[in-house]
Amino acid sequence: MIRTKDVYKIGKLTKTHGLKGEINFQFTDDVWERADADYLICEIDGILVPLFLEEYRFKSDSIALVKFEDLDTADAVQFLVNCEVFIEKKYQEEYGEDEVSLHYFIGFTMLDGDNGTEIGTITAIDDNTENWLFIVNRPDGNEVMIPAHEEFISEIQQENKRMVMDLPVGLLDL
Repeated sequence: MIRTKDVYKIGKLTKTHGLKGEINFQFTDDVWERADADYLICEIDGILVPLFLEEYRFKSDSIALVKFEDLDTADAVQFLVNCEVFIEKKYQEEYGEDEVSLHYFIGFTMLDGDNGTEIGTITAIDDNTENWLFIVNRPDGNEVMIPAHEEFISEIQQENKRMVMDLPVGLLDL
């Protein structure tokens, strides 16, 4: 059984392509391709299901057309449209910390490097602009956006899913 704690999100299947079972895969991390993964994990009705890749080809730098084994028609892959796609964390670990996608940190607790207090939990990454942002749910229920700049990250504690940030004075008061 694949457990949520053992995977991280790398994209979403967005729409069918053609008649032979290809589907658009909008990805945020190409670790699946670099690791030459045999399968992608799709969340289908709340269950993480491995689907084995038959072939794929890149349509752009963030979209690939994928073909899964035994799904040979557009109708056969229609149920996968809008499914979230994950990969096992073991593949990410093979490439070291320098290659980690920011989406890997969703679910991490963010701490203030000055005093060690909890800033909140990273719930999403806003990658719609050139300057990516961590979307952080504060303990008081409010949401704050924090620049995902490498120079602000002072420590990553992977084992207990914590990120320590050294933020500019006043950033949290905005």
